[in-house]
Amino acid sequence: MPQDEAHFPPQDAVATGLRGSCPRCGQGKLFDGLLTVRPRCTACGLDYGFADSGDGPAVFVMLLVGFLVVGFALWFEFTFHPSVIWHFLVTLPFAVITCLVSLRLLKGLLISLQYRHSASEGRIDRD
Repeated sequence: MPQDEAHFPPQDAVATGLRGSCPRCGQGKLFDGLLTVRPRCTACGLDYGFADSGDGPAVFVMLLVGFLVVGFALWFEFTFHPSVIWHFLVTLPFAVITCLVSLRLLKGLLISLQYRHSASEGRIDRD
């Protein structure tokens, strides 16, 4: 647990992550825009320098949303038998919107879990 736990009550990591809230206070916003992480919390001043979700959210989105989009495209094809242009007009926006929404949710979740578990870059112990 982070050392500032005495000053701020523990927040539910999943709830704060999915809401895009500060993992320490639960009040400030985590994102500045769609996917850009703010430099610090506007409510409690927590420095978000630790926040590095890396490629984790993108991997989960590719696996989970890719499955949903392919399933939707197959359902759309076999139910309505549309032309290729209709696939582009219907399936492509579905894929883009689903990916962006999922990416924001998963990025917030992974950053919040990273804070909760004090996860950081691995270091070699030289002792």
